Amino acid sequence: MRKITVALIGAGQRGVNYAGYALEHPDQLQVVAVAEPNTSRRHNFQALHGLSDEFCFESWEDLLGKPNLADAVLICTQDNMHFEPTMKALEAGYHVLLEKPMSPDPWECIQMGKRSEQAERVFSICHVLRYTNFFTTIKRLLGEGAIGQLMSIQHNENVAYWHQAHSFVRGNWRKAAESSPMILAKSCHDLDIILWLAGADCTHVSSFGSLSHFKKENAPEGAPQRCLDGCPVSDQCLYYAPNVYLTDDIYWPTSAISDDLSLEARTKALQEGPYGRCVYHCDNDVVDHQVVNLAFANEVTAAFTMSAFTKDCSRTLKLMGTKGEIRGAMEKNEIEVIDFATGTATQIALEIPGGHIGHGGGDFGLIRDFIKLVQEDSKGDGLTSAAQSVQSHLMAFAAERSRLDRKVVALKEFWEVNEINEA
Repeated sequence: MRKITVALIGAGQRGVNYAGYALEHPDQLQVVAVAEPNTSRRHNFQALHGLSDEFCFESWEDLLGKPNLADAVLICTQDNMHFEPTMKALEAGYHVLLEKPMSPDPWECIQMGKRSEQAERVFSICHVLRYTNFFTTIKRLLGEGAIGQLMSIQHNENVAYWHQAHSFVRGNWRKAAESSPMILAKSCHDLDIILWLAGADCTHVSSFGSLSHFKKENAPEGAPQRCLDGCPVSDQCLYYAPNVYLTDDIYWPTSAISDDLSLEARTKALQEGPYGRCVYHCDNDVVDHQVVNLAFANEVTAAFTMSAFTKDCSRTLKLMGTKGEIRGAMEKNEIEVIDFATGTATQIALEIPGGHIGHGGGDFGLIRDFIKLVQEDSKGDGLTSAAQSVQSHLMAFAAERSRLDRKVVALKEFWEVNEINEA
């Protein structure tokens, strides 16, 4: 099969990770262009992939303004910068792989879903969990009837206290208006997986949650605006920034605070940038815990919990059927199947494919599938086509609406309202 070429729009962490597939498999994928406004990131990516200056752009407009440079475009900009470059790329004839969430606006998601159905190109969303051994095994077990008819799903996204502080209190996803509600930004993966496992359309959504801990009322007495400004509880605080970012570990999340990872540059970042702020004195407004209840057309029910207040960043779930249960821990790659009739519990230990650990192997699984779809010039639905992904995004928007209004939301009606009302 022929090698596929791709242009990257947005050379942040996710874009760099996905494009890394080309470095490990140069016979399958080649990155030929990049658009990135941050000069340091653009130059680093240029050097990594050996790009000439003429194929490095400051903006996606400049890149897409050229005659087509590649077979496909990988769009990894910030959430609220997805819609326009995606529509322009499809119009130009590119295949498109778009980072999740599709958009922080439900109308834009619906429009992209419609465009996906009309496009003569592959248009996939980066719902990487569907490509992990863990979730593909669970999906296969359900299809084989391992627990009879599926009745209920319990799914937990354990965000981890430190991850919440980094990304959703100090970081880029701390304010819903600037990025998206946390249930979308962090958990559209999970709602997509629940929809996939349930095997039917979602009909109703209800949700509760709030920002309870990471706010000024809970700041220790005398805590300054910034950790380095003489915090009186620095030896006790879980979130004291120097203990998080000024260690010998320069990998994520430390790598996110500065393009220059020298101790001097990181210290300056804490003195001047968002990651040096006290977590109780930030301008964050997204929730730190939320529950979502979901009803599906086949009478499957699901209960989803997202919480910052866990030690590990992990996903755990239990699926309950008429003949048994499936219990799983994604980060441990462990699945247990319990048979009611025999009382036996079968343990399944999985390996991560290809040794790549990004989202349990899902990152590279996604890229492999996208390459195959483009090679075959597929116009049908891929595993994470945009047309399929709209529903799980609307589930997230409906959950946020339910949380704010404290009402059950009928998804069909919610969809129809947002389809005609452009934000």
